[in-house]
Amino acid sequence: MSEKTEKTERLSVFKTYKLYVGGKFPRSESGRVYEVTDAKGNWLANAPLSSRKDARDAVVAARKAFGGWSGATAYNRGQVLYRVAEMLEGRREQFVREVAEAEGLSKSRAAAVVDAAVDRWVWYAGWTDKIAQVVGGANPVAGPFFNLSSPEPTGVVAVLAPQESSFLGLVSVLAPVIATGNTAVVVASEKSPLPALSLAEVLATSDVPGGVVNILSGRTAEIAAPLAAHQDVNAIDLAGADEALAKELEIAAADNLKRVLRPQAVDYSGTPGTDRLTAFLETKTVWHTTGALGAAGSSY
Repeated sequence: MSEKTEKTERLSVFKTYKLYVGGKFPRSESGRVYEVTDAKGNWLANAPLSSRKDARDAVVAARKAFGGWSGATAYNRGQVLYRVAEMLEGRREQFVREVAEAEGLSKSRAAAVVDAAVDRWVWYAGWTDKIAQVVGGANPVAGPFFNLSSPEPTGVVAVLAPQESSFLGLVSVLAPVIATGNTAVVVASEKSPLPALSLAEVLATSDVPGGVVNILSGRTAEIAAPLAAHQDVNAIDLAGADEALAKELEIAAADNLKRVLRPQAVDYSGTPGTDRLTAFLETKTVWHTTGALGAAGSSY
């Protein structure tokens, strides 16, 4: 007796994208979502529409994680960032598809963008234990003193991800913030948030402690305003803000003297340099006596 294989139709399993706050995946506390479409206007998914409360929760999580992350050795942070690159490489095809849909790129061009983003993670992973040697050091003084300058992380940094470069641009502004020991609250590209929300899944399954990176999606202006005015945010990167919004946020950020990195024209495919690594570092200078100076030399 011959058996006939019946063809059955499966239901489509749509992905539910969520925020990433404190190492967990909550929905927006407001319950709101908004439609995300591809470059041709076709529906891709519903993304959470973050509220001011979500922004405040993300800052609390970032502050809680700051002590442990900034206190880790630079070498350890480098290992953690490299692990993120490993995880990204393992999910390469997913990110190629999401970047292609988000930015209207061919599959080959999207693959090149994703490869560049993974390489960028590796690049910053290598800088974690080297940047102090570049920007720190011993300073010459006229007297029996040591004068040593060393970089320290600024604290909690709000990052407005670039609007057009939804993945490579995101990596280029996020990785240097956490590489130097800061914690981050990221506002994903408003138009193309899905690569950022998928990056959250990579961070959660790598070795990055919960709260070190928090990712919000929604209306950039709505989320950025409370972050710029927040008294427990130490710095803000305005990469994803237009000129008018950037001016408003700079004014709000001045209230507690936040460091502000103004938006600028950047080719994210180029060599990044160290500017973003040093943008959110403070320099601590310590003086210490060398002891008595005698005929035989220094005595410590």
